[in-house]
Amino acid sequence: MITKKDLEHVAWLSRLELSEEDKEKYAPRLNSVLDYFGELDEVDTGGVEPTYHVLPMNNVFREDEVNSPTKSLTQEEALSNAPKRQDGFFKAPRMM
Repeated sequence: MITKKDLEHVAWLSRLELSEEDKEKYAPRLNSVLDYFGELDEVDTGGVEPTYHVLPMNNVFREDEVNSPTKSLTQEEALSNAPKRQDGFFKAPRMM
């Protein structure tokens, strides 16, 4: 059972400011949620396998293939729209 003091502590940890009205309002609601979890704990799940994913999936990776029909850009084509370049590279502002 969550007391008002417990609720104040959780609110403090969460950096939430609750009014007295909020504390009176949310304490019973949180207790209701915890009671429901208690009911779920009573369900017999002994024969149920854990569900890691809702859809049955196997290895979905594809084989690596060289995609030769497409041609890469040349260095000059890649740099053609660069606002600044230097020695065949993109020039960017210094960060430090």
